[in-house]
Amino acid sequence: MHLGFPRDYLLPAAFVPDLEPDVIAIISDLHSNIEALTAAMAEAKRRGAKRIVCLGDVIGYGASPRETLQIVRQKCEWCIFGNHEEALLNGGEDFNDKARAAIDWTRQQLSSRDFPREENYAIWDFLDALQNEKERREENALFVHGSPFDPVREYVMPRDARNPEKMARIFAKQDRPICFVGHSHVPGVYTQDGRFLKPAEVSDSFHATEYGAKVLVNVGSVGQPRDGDIRLSFVMYDGKDRVDFVRIPYDAEKAAARIRAVPALPEYLANRLLVGR
Repeated sequence: MHLGFPRDYLLPAAFVPDLEPDVIAIISDLHSNIEALTAAMAEAKRRGAKRIVCLGDVIGYGASPRETLQIVRQKCEWCIFGNHEEALLNGGEDFNDKARAAIDWTRQQLSSRDFPREENYAIWDFLDALQNEKERREENALFVHGSPFDPVREYVMPRDARNPEKMARIFAKQDRPICFVGHSHVPGVYTQDGRFLKPAEVSDSFHATEYGAKVLVNVGSVGQPRDGDIRLSFVMYDGKDRVDFVRIPYDAEKAAARIRAVPALPEYLANRLLVGR
């Protein structure tokens, strides 16, 4: 089957150790960054992920929307709806000019006559179906893009840990011990006692039960980190209560050059990959 991206982007079969069956890699905010996504997928497999799931924002900002969408369709067990998918389908009037330019260009690329019509239809059908995938639940975990209160659009930022009213509203909607989110691109752990813990403050690995009845975990961004660290970010989850943050380098220079090669994409979107902001 022709997937519409170069052969060298197809991921090789990887040896998977005989670990617990529920070891999950949780990725988010890929933002059309094929260099970061292929690196993340390879690392997830190397670490023994039996499942890979995506918290949305597959597209937007970057220069490889078709490629990232095709890999998510091929390799992820499921994907949920992000605000950039929402903007693509329903308009991005509230986006800033740079983000809107990327969405408008992405829309054109996904309907390009340079690719088979059937392939374009399949991509748009996938995106359309995501509108019904705004939340996922498993035994111990809730998965959303934004927050339990507003699964698609609400940001949870580190400063919000000091906003007891907002955090109480969010935790009241969280019906599982752990909630995994993306959207802000800043990885860390939010606790019910008003703390935001950076990955380094939990030694990049923790058991959720150590921090109270509920925790909210931001997995960070694969395709556009914004915490001052340009390395991609995602988490591994054992399906129970252990969470491991993963940070690895990828070829950010190549991803930035790919953006700069597209006149319709603002250079700012390339430059920010190299500073992690």
